[in-house]
Amino acid sequence: MSEDHYLAGLDLRGRRVVLVGGGSVAQRRLPRLIGTGAAVELISPHTTAAVSAMADAGELVWHRRRYAGGDLEGAWYALACTNDPQVNAAICAEAERRHIFCVRADAGVEGTAVTAATGRHEGLLVGVLSGGEPQRSAAVRDHIVEALHTGAIPDGAAKAGIGELPGVALVGGGPGDPELITVKGRRLLARADVVITDRLGPRDLLDELRPDVEIVDAAKIPYGRAASQDVINATLIEHAKAGKFVVRLKGGDPYVFGRGFEEVLACAEAGVPVTVVPGVTSAFAVPAVADVPVTHRGVAHEVVVVSGHVPPGHETSLVDWDALGRLRGTIVLMMGVERLAEFAGALLAAGRPGDTPVAIVQDGTMPAQRITRSTLDSVAADAKAVGVRPPAVTVIGPVAALAPDQSSS
Repeated sequence: MSEDHYLAGLDLRGRRVVLVGGGSVAQRRLPRLIGTGAAVELISPHTTAAVSAMADAGELVWHRRRYAGGDLEGAWYALACTNDPQVNAAICAEAERRHIFCVRADAGVEGTAVTAATGRHEGLLVGVLSGGEPQRSAAVRDHIVEALHTGAIPDGAAKAGIGELPGVALVGGGPGDPELITVKGRRLLARADVVITDRLGPRDLLDELRPDVEIVDAAKIPYGRAASQDVINATLIEHAKAGKFVVRLKGGDPYVFGRGFEEVLACAEAGVPVTVVPGVTSAFAVPAVADVPVTHRGVAHEVVVVSGHVPPGHETSLVDWDALGRLRGTIVLMMGVERLAEFAGALLAAGRPGDTPVAIVQDGTMPAQRITRSTLDSVAADAKAVGVRPPAVTVIGPVAALAPDQSSS
């Protein structure tokens, strides 16, 4: 077969597609076929659990038997994905007789069609063929899609008058490491005219912005200078109403103690459209990178994320510290460094044992990250002794004593 394939897009909606074989190859190919709206029929005596789940969900029809001649009658497209070369050859031969294009998974060039390495980006479907070198196709595809996501390759949307981004995007930047922002978040950041950021956002990404992008510092430093939330809201609205695309880049997830919904409400009241992009929350990501799992089988069946913005007993506090003290699972304390002694005292007074393990992760995911391990009855003194400072995430509970065995590393 010639390596000069003709690259075309097939409209398979409602059309019969037959895939023979229920193993890992089928598991990879089926989701995209199902996503096209094709009437997929699977022929195989056995399948992987994931493929079986697709059949149980009604996403395809599963014929629980081996392939037999005539199975391709009425099909528009076929895929031979068994682990038996003779069966795959027979499927391709039937497809040839019936003038049906057929992919042969075990020997691509012997079929009448090959599957391109594909990726999606905002309505674009990128396909790469390399004449029978699937690893090369996949590598090139990955680079192209990543470049589209980051804006390194313009997708032409703005010039074509499509996909223009009005208003504000509220982007959760993750816990600090620039690699932990979501793909969508990074893509929108690359399109921004104005970026309003705080100190907990992934600051390294600011250096990748276009030279003409305006950066507004909305840093909120605990117990230090802070931009008023009203000022931030007004700035978002002002720039958006001036016709600029504004990205509000926040640390972690915008809705986890990030006042993100306050900004959404302010924009909505002003008639400014908002796109919300969730982020990887520091409450779980920071402990994870420090080898502190917030749950573990047989150790913790609950996780409570608590704000340390106000102390126990404060008139504005909404936290039931007595209830937290009676829990046996994990408490993740955010913004609690300065009042750590008060929080620990409240939990101890409510009945939490003094020897409850505690782990404090400072500057999580960043080069300066460090972890302090202690117990509830001495954590405040230990934190003060080593100079723990914000930002830090405090994990309280049995999981804080867990650590991987490093002896074999």
